[in-house]
Amino acid sequence: MSIRPLFIASIGNPSPTYTNTLHSAGHTVLTHLCNWLFTPPFTRSRPHASGLLSASLDYTLYQCPSLMNVSGKPVSTAWHTFLASLTDPVEKSAARLVVVHDELELPIGKIRVREGKNVSVRGHNGLKNVLKALPGMDFTRIGVGIGRCASRNSQDVSAYVMSKMTKEEVDVMFDVAGQVSEVLREMRKGVR
Repeated sequence: MSIRPLFIASIGNPSPTYTNTLHSAGHTVLTHLCNWLFTPPFTRSRPHASGLLSASLDYTLYQCPSLMNVSGKPVSTAWHTFLASLTDPVEKSAARLVVVHDELELPIGKIRVREGKNVSVRGHNGLKNVLKALPGMDFTRIGVGIGRCASRNSQDVSAYVMSKMTKEEVDVMFDVAGQVSEVLREMRKGVR
C-alpha cells in the first residue's frame, strides 16, 4: 500500500474579517482539521502565496489568503510550491490536491466528496477560479454543507453566505472536520 502526499487547500474569504462566516466554512473546517490530524498551528508562508500553512509528515493544510472568487492563482502557486518540495518522483506523481469549500446545496453538518475533471462546480465562483488557474487538472473537492436560505434572490443569498456562523454551527464544523479527516486518511492510504 503506497502513501499518497495530500495538499489540502481551503478556499473562503480572508480572516479576521470573514472568520467563521458561512462562505468561509472551508477555512473553519481546516482550522479544526489541525486537531483531528495532529498538524502544527498555521503559520504564514510566503512561498505558498502568503497563505496559512500547517504541514506535518502526513498532511499539508493550506488556507488560501485571497477572497473566494479570486482564489485560483494563490491555490495554483501553493500547489506548485508543494509539488516542488517533493523530491521523490513517485511521491510527486501520486500527490493529490484537495480543495475544501462551502456547499450551499448541502445542509449544515454534511459533506460531499467529488472527484474528476468533468464534475460540475454548480455555479461556485471560487471553484470556477481554481479550475481556471489549474486547467484540466483532476483534483478532489470536498463540499462542506452550509444550508441554503429560503430566498433564491442573489442579494439574499449573498447576505446569507456572508453571515457569521452561530456557536452551534461552529461546533458542527468541528464534527464535520472529523468526517473530512476520515476521507483524507482513506485518500492518503490510496483506498479512495
